[in-house]
Amino acid sequence: MSMSSSEENHRKTVEDKAEMGRRKRAIWERKWKRLDIVKAFASLFVHFLCLLAPFHFTWPALRVALVVYTVGGLGITVSYHRNLAHRSFKVPKWLEYLFAYFGLLAIQGDPIDWVSTHRYHHQFTDSDRDPHSPNEGFWFSHLLWLFDTGYLVEKCGKKTNVEDLKRQWYYKFLQRTVLYHILAFGFLLYYFGGLSFLTWGMGIGVAMEHHVTCLINSLCHIWGSRTWKTNDTSRNVWWLSVFSFGESWHNNHHAFESSARQGLEWWQIDISWYIVRFLEIIGLATDVKLPSESQRRRMALVR
Repeated sequence: MSMSSSEENHRKTVEDKAEMGRRKRAIWERKWKRLDIVKAFASLFVHFLCLLAPFHFTWPALRVALVVYTVGGLGITVSYHRNLAHRSFKVPKWLEYLFAYFGLLAIQGDPIDWVSTHRYHHQFTDSDRDPHSPNEGFWFSHLLWLFDTGYLVEKCGKKTNVEDLKRQWYYKFLQRTVLYHILAFGFLLYYFGGLSFLTWGMGIGVAMEHHVTCLINSLCHIWGSRTWKTNDTSRNVWWLSVFSFGESWHNNHHAFESSARQGLEWWQIDISWYIVRFLEIIGLATDVKLPSESQRRRMALVR
């Protein structure tokens, strides 16, 4: 039976409203949860510190910013992403936990929260259920999705995809106490270097790494080159590879999710992989996963 024009118009109106609500919800047309407000306040505070940083510049503070950026960034890429989210290699528990703590200092959430969101991203890439879908706009995929936890639950469900982490006391402890670790981190920066260390360390260092990570979610699904046949919009962005420690070889990553190496060619800079490879050479990293030649041939765009 064909649908009448009035029914068709009604259906289209409902769909348009749903689409509009989905696009606008990330900021205004919704009820903000307490966690959303905490996240937004933390982000605003970090960026406020960035505004103060030029007035408190010292060379030691700049070095602190670079250390915070590097340690936190590698904690995200080596630990949160490649080790915990994709299990692309194994290390002893003491080293796994240490790397995860470095990731915590990047102020991108605790391991359970971060890993769950990332696994859902790979499960639902570029669909309506993608936690940070580029289909909802650049700024949504870059940043705004972070401040709507209710929307993420509606799209993906609860964090049922990280049972491997929930079974470990350490990650549950970090999830319960993440705010205290961040406050302690800020206090130590201020104690040892005053506002210069605080504004450059927790301001510039954290903000830079935060936006580099966000660019992987946004830019690397919009602009760049493709080498592999993936059913998504993932792209390789060569110039971002140094700043992201190798994460911007994103089409490579979506083609071979479990690979510990994302810069698959010798000229593709991948600092995170160099660290994993070094750990493998000295016997600390085991079960290091790499794509096989047959997998590469099967996924290649040009044969």
